[in-house]
Amino acid sequence: MSQVGQVVFDGSAAHGHVGESDENVERGNWSSKTDYLLSVIGSAVGLGNVWRFPYLAYRNGGGAFLIPYTVMLALAGMPLFFLESSFGQFASLGPIAVWKAVPILQGVGVAMLIYEVFANITYCCIIAYSLFYMFASFQSPLPWSDCFSWWGADETCSRIPRDLLCNLTLDGEYFEIVNTTWLNTNNETCANGSEVYIPHHGPSEQYWDKAVLRRSSSMEETGEIVWHLALCLLLAWLIVGAALSKGIKSSGKVVYFTATLPYVFLIILLIRGVTLEGANKGIEFYIGSQTDFSKLAVAEVWKDAAIQILFSSSVGSGTLITLSSYNKFHNNCYSDTIVVCVINCATSVLAGFVTFSILGHMAHIQDKPISDVVQSGFGLAFIAYPEALAQLPWAPLWSILFFFMLLTIGLDTLFAAVEEVITILQDQFPLFLISKRLRLTTAICLSFYFLGLGCVTQAGIYWINLIDHFCTGWGLIILALLELIGLSWIYGINRFIKDIEMMIGEKNWLFWLWWRVCWLFISPCLLLAILSWSSATFAPPAYGSVQYSVQATTLGWCMITFCIMWIPIIAIVRVARAEGSTLWQKLSAACASTPDWGPYLEQHRGKRYRNKRDPTEAPTCVQLVSIAEI
Repeated sequence: MSQVGQVVFDGSAAHGHVGESDENVERGNWSSKTDYLLSVIGSAVGLGNVWRFPYLAYRNGGGAFLIPYTVMLALAGMPLFFLESSFGQFASLGPIAVWKAVPILQGVGVAMLIYEVFANITYCCIIAYSLFYMFASFQSPLPWSDCFSWWGADETCSRIPRDLLCNLTLDGEYFEIVNTTWLNTNNETCANGSEVYIPHHGPSEQYWDKAVLRRSSSMEETGEIVWHLALCLLLAWLIVGAALSKGIKSSGKVVYFTATLPYVFLIILLIRGVTLEGANKGIEFYIGSQTDFSKLAVAEVWKDAAIQILFSSSVGSGTLITLSSYNKFHNNCYSDTIVVCVINCATSVLAGFVTFSILGHMAHIQDKPISDVVQSGFGLAFIAYPEALAQLPWAPLWSILFFFMLLTIGLDTLFAAVEEVITILQDQFPLFLISKRLRLTTAICLSFYFLGLGCVTQAGIYWINLIDHFCTGWGLIILALLELIGLSWIYGINRFIKDIEMMIGEKNWLFWLWWRVCWLFISPCLLLAILSWSSATFAPPAYGSVQYSVQATTLGWCMITFCIMWIPIIAIVRVARAEGSTLWQKLSAACASTPDWGPYLEQHRGKRYRNKRDPTEAPTCVQLVSIAEI
């Protein structure tokens, strides 16, 4: 082994990051196949499976929505998942260094890094919300079960909707404000335009706004740091730091707990939910009476299905490349794709049954149509669901289970996202950082904590919503599209397939026909159509009834621009520095793989890659183009 490789090995082994069974003793490998699968499932199964999919199914035809959802899984989700996991496993490198395959697209890896920075800041704040609610659930009655003055409920708070008032004219000259009961008793009606609406907020809604967020009136009104959320945020980052302290060796064991418990809790909540009065109405509304196959003719339904598949599969963000880079070279990444994608989608469907069984009970108790209690996102997780849980016997127990489930689901996703940032830095500076894993993890988690303090101010929810509206939407689609173009059209689809066959063995042409067509045509066209549709139907961000100012919307555009601007910048620098006397020669050189591209370990390089570098040299990484050099 070369001197460079020896230094890395010694530093890693000394800190317990690799073991004798590791195939790659320089970077380390997963201790077992189960470690990897649970980590990837935990990364893919996120909060969107619980709080977004059920709402999309309700809005887009109920059970009929499963048809476009499954089709988009086959046409976009699985092909992208297989592509990314194969790409990372083949080179055993993170999202930036792996672009030695197509150096002109190294900016895609940089964009993934910046995207993850934004995503990690906001995602951990949502985990902090879950922690706060979980701690608040250790009391009876639950604080959001009624309008208690000790947490700030005001006169507009009420458990039941208030009667409509009427400005009634009596005897043609007197005006009197009367309620609906008086109108019914006296056989009177309220003329159009005479209604008087009284502001009404349920206790769970006011608790969320006043006690948890202490929400200000707009994004411009920052207010002060909400310290109970800041402490929960600190605890969340301490958990993440502890889980990642020894890299995949420690996180690979933690996921046995965090990736499996959500399924235990989902099943417990489902059993409890289906036994509640009115649950059958909720479930029928989810996949029965609400099923509308005419929705399949609506383009937006297919767009919603595709976007949900992309986001819930963790493609485009770089986490799959990161996690698969620690696989052993001959791991069957094809079977992994099938297993993870099927489990991910099944989890979404299961979460829908849990959600609608309990919402059906809440609608029954309140004598409301289910459509009046269905919400999405924050509204479902922190308003509608807590309100439903508060009405159950043993309410604190079910609330603790639910928010602990949200906590573990969120932590799994965050583990993978933070590991991506750490892997990128270690790949760029292996001699300096691999032996200092604990210090690096501590520094990154502390940095994220301080960056996240702005999101736990009184205006924090507006920042979280703004980042989610811009960065986690278009950014992922653009990155996934460039991945497909880079590997299928620039790197070469035949060459990429041969790379995969070096890992999983040769397959016949029929096996590759589907993947070849998807990677070359279907998936890129779908992503391009989604991107175009999203651009054409863009709506300014809003949080509930609060509209964002022009300045805030402009800031959102600046954030997504900052994420993706490195793609053209680094591409231009690569072309400018490439060898060649003409622009075409420079472009060709910038698109050509670097001499050391290929499998990380010499024994895996085979005839196709063995002669491309000096075998006495340790694997090197494409170094980042520094901003100063640009």
